[in-house]
Amino acid sequence: MTTAADHDRLELAIGGMTCASCAMRVEKKLNKLEGVTATVNYATEKAKVTFPAGVDPRRLVETVEAAGYSAVLPEEAEEDPVSSLRDRLVGSVILAVPVIALSMIPALQFDYWQWVAFALATPVVAYAALPFHQAAWANLKHGAATMDTLISVGTLAAYLWSVYALVFGTAGEIGMTDEFRFTVSRMGGDGNIYLEVATGVTTFLLAGRYFEARSKRRAGAALRALLELGAKDVAVLRDGAEVRVPAAQLSVGDRFVVRPGEKIATDGVVEEGSSAVDASMLTGESVPVEVAPGDAVTGATVNAGGRLVVRATRVGENTQLAQMARLVEEAQTGKAQVQRLADRVAGVFVPVVLVLALVTLVGWLVAGGATAAAFTAAVAVLIIACPCALGLATPTALLVGTGRGAQLGILIKGPEVLESTRRIDTIVLDKTGTVTTGRMALADVHLAPGEDRAEVLRLAGSLENASEHPIAKAVAAAAPELAEVHEFRNAEGLGVHGKVEGHEVSVGRAALFESLPDELAEAKAAAEELGQTAVVVGWDGKARAVLTIADTVKPTSKDAVERFHALGLHPVLLTGDNEAVARTVAGQVGITEVIAGVLPAGKVDAVKGLQEQGYRVAMVGDGVNDAAALAQSDLGLAMGTGTDVAIEAGDLTLVRGDLRAAADAIRLSRRTLRVIKGNLFWAFAYNVAALPLAAFGLLNPMIAGAAMALSSVFVVSNSLRLRTFH
Repeated sequence: MTTAADHDRLELAIGGMTCASCAMRVEKKLNKLEGVTATVNYATEKAKVTFPAGVDPRRLVETVEAAGYSAVLPEEAEEDPVSSLRDRLVGSVILAVPVIALSMIPALQFDYWQWVAFALATPVVAYAALPFHQAAWANLKHGAATMDTLISVGTLAAYLWSVYALVFGTAGEIGMTDEFRFTVSRMGGDGNIYLEVATGVTTFLLAGRYFEARSKRRAGAALRALLELGAKDVAVLRDGAEVRVPAAQLSVGDRFVVRPGEKIATDGVVEEGSSAVDASMLTGESVPVEVAPGDAVTGATVNAGGRLVVRATRVGENTQLAQMARLVEEAQTGKAQVQRLADRVAGVFVPVVLVLALVTLVGWLVAGGATAAAFTAAVAVLIIACPCALGLATPTALLVGTGRGAQLGILIKGPEVLESTRRIDTIVLDKTGTVTTGRMALADVHLAPGEDRAEVLRLAGSLENASEHPIAKAVAAAAPELAEVHEFRNAEGLGVHGKVEGHEVSVGRAALFESLPDELAEAKAAAEELGQTAVVVGWDGKARAVLTIADTVKPTSKDAVERFHALGLHPVLLTGDNEAVARTVAGQVGITEVIAGVLPAGKVDAVKGLQEQGYRVAMVGDGVNDAAALAQSDLGLAMGTGTDVAIEAGDLTLVRGDLRAAADAIRLSRRTLRVIKGNLFWAFAYNVAALPLAAFGLLNPMIAGAAMALSSVFVVSNSLRLRTFH
């Protein structure tokens, strides 16, 4: 808990939330307390609370518990919800399979089989289904109904009626069997048990909840991955000697050494040395930034060139990396979670079923029917409404859809993600590493009159091969062959010199040469206007060529943008690079709208700005600098070739570094959602069609069980069609 002025802040772990409306309910309750400001994140199951100093945090916990949910203070141990769900699921499967087999296959029904089924079903209903009962009770106290209400009411009705039939009816008699009778006639319900309904529904729905909870738990991993990006230890200068200490022990004013290839431990100012710093993962700038004494550097960026001595100016929570972590967290907290489609349907269906059950009971009594028959019909309505196929509708489609996606290199995190894909109309693309390769490469060679291209590349590449600079590596990679270099020297901030094949070769800025031929000066100016890096090559005191180095566009990006247009999406290029570079890249791939020169916080603001204009925004990115914007967007697609932070902050991960996979991901998600909707329609259609039979007392339990099984088979078969997606 941290103190800020006269207020304290803490983070509560909230348990028992099953949908977005639960999060809103908890948030509303906490905000009603005087002086309290709270935001609840359904995805991470956390509540960030600011409250007046002196208020006992236990009061916050009590408020959440009074709303029907659980809350845990940061210092208290908390149960892992995923492992708890897994334990319930495993137990449910082991016990439910024999219950369903005994109930549905008359050949297996030995003497007293019904009592064995009852003994096996009891722990499933009492323990495995407990989260559904608790959520239904919490919803009931607030006058709300969700899928949990439907599951709880249906399973309890099926179980309790089975208990009544076994103890007070004829279902507990020796030799009782459930047989298929294709007759529709009124019957007393005291000879029928519905234990397979109670156990089957519980098991199917627990499976769906377990897989969802497992993916949801990863939401908080984005922040952990972000904070792990920093350097773990650092060489601090103390009394002129280097002492390695953990990076967390750095203080403002400490001087530390950063060697080539090392991460800069914290934000600071260069005091000695000059180098190129690769800040692309933080800023999106594709070209390494040249730094010299007096220049500011950022923690977690990589020193690509020479040795630097840096004085720390910001440490811990004040660094740019920590600020980005806060941006990601705020974006995740503020992101509106899509309520489960099944919950929205259940919100209407549950009250209708409860009213129908009540009308059935009253109708039978008013019509002069026996009390037992009236209760039988009313309970049958509740049982037939219990969503066996409904429980399979989302998990099976999601399982097949995500499985097919994995084969195609697309990882989908959860059902809410699918609903987001249906609504998006704008797709924001990061430039570096997403539309482009993110690596510097030789774009063009401009020769002075009379010069040979192969000779220029051989001499320049040989000299640059001796340098660690990223631009030097791009030049070296383009050389057809490499020669031996002698007397290699670094001209600080300008370039390099050395002897190659008897020539005194220089590669770097124009300042290395007295003058440039007109052709080369024009080529240099044109390259810089496009935002490319121009490198001058010369030997024996004369400039011979200008090499242009740039981040190159991926060969598949243009095709990907065309596919986005075909999906009805408006593409926008968003980058930390300058306007000229961004416009050039956008022109090559067919994008007309560009937002350039933005820092990580600016990327979040750009996404928010589009959302405020009414657009539903998808974001594709790969770097640390994209993580907060990915979390803020309505749908975040992370390139699997990018950083762990971006992958964790995204909703969909594209394993391949191919932007076309983003179009495939959106198509697959939309198709999976269509299948889920089809499944839900048929699951509800079966229930609705069977309700009149139940209300009029014409429900044969075996026909009902068989119809329920067929409904489930249909849902599974429909979901399996996703395997054919290309």
